[in-house]
Amino acid sequence: MKNRRAFLLSLTCFAVALAVIVVPVIADELFGVLTKVDVGGKKLTVIEKGTDKEVEVTVTDETEQVTGKGASKVDLEKLAKFVEKVQEKGKKGLNVTVTHDKNVASKIVIAAKKKAAAPAGN
Repeated sequence: MKNRRAFLLSLTCFAVALAVIVVPVIADELFGVLTKVDVGGKKLTVIEKGTDKEVEVTVTDETEQVTGKGASKVDLEKLAKFVEKVQEKGKKGLNVTVTHDKNVASKIVIAAKKKAAAPAGN
């Protein structure tokens, strides 16, 4: 009886460990700068950090957008306006991390702006 329990316990531990290792490998992460939003085609163009290669990622209705304010479903029209506003200020685009599987985005994390350090008070 004890042997069966030990075997079952070790088998369960193995399955959990395998799931913890394999699940993060399924989705890829893309770090870079979001430069273009195609609202009609539901596509984003991201310039990959380090390689300067343009990667086109498709957005679905299930794609989640995460900002400093929280998470919500992605609104491509608002995102396109935000990218244009950032580019008008002279920047290349928005810093983002896109979690995707075969170039279909599941999550877009927009990097928060770094605030300047407050001057030291007396």
